[in-house]
Amino acid sequence: MDYIDRKIVSILRENGRTTMQEIAREVGLSVMGVKKRLKRLEGMVKVRALVDTESLVLALIAMEVEDSKSLNEIIEKFRECPRIIKFFVTVGGYNLFALIWVDDYHTLESVSLEKCSIRAQKGIRWFEIFPVREVHYDPFFDLRLVVERTSEYAPCGVHCGSCERYEAEKCAGCPATRFYRGIL
Repeated sequence: MDYIDRKIVSILRENGRTTMQEIAREVGLSVMGVKKRLKRLEGMVKVRALVDTESLVLALIAMEVEDSKSLNEIIEKFRECPRIIKFFVTVGGYNLFALIWVDDYHTLESVSLEKCSIRAQKGIRWFEIFPVREVHYDPFFDLRLVVERTSEYAPCGVHCGSCERYEAEKCAGCPATRFYRGIL
């Protein structure tokens, strides 16, 4: 990646809807030159819509998973979970981290205690939740928004409609199901 590539990426980070003409004018290339550079950057750079998380609760979950088989099973089971922003596999005491979003602190408590919780998965030795108090620099994250909420079951296999906390209105439910009553 050279200076011009970095400049193009920087422009698109600021505004992913910037036109090719505007980018070309700013970096001093033709529109075709910008298109060729973007084509070459495919796979390294992705432009997508991000969601402002200021009105949501973010949390970092630190886990010690007993072995790689359990770790991979957890990652696979929650692959389609709309609440998980990212998984991070690390080395050290905690070997799996998840950055998640929830609608409120009641829902955070639910996703840490109930069957839909990562904590409830086989192979978890230790589990800690760190609610995020502030996000510095940029509150926009790539959230998996579910457009059609027709499913009875969450991607992890849990049925929100039969959950006591959901029924007591202490959980917004899974955003992938028809039961979801959150803000997104």
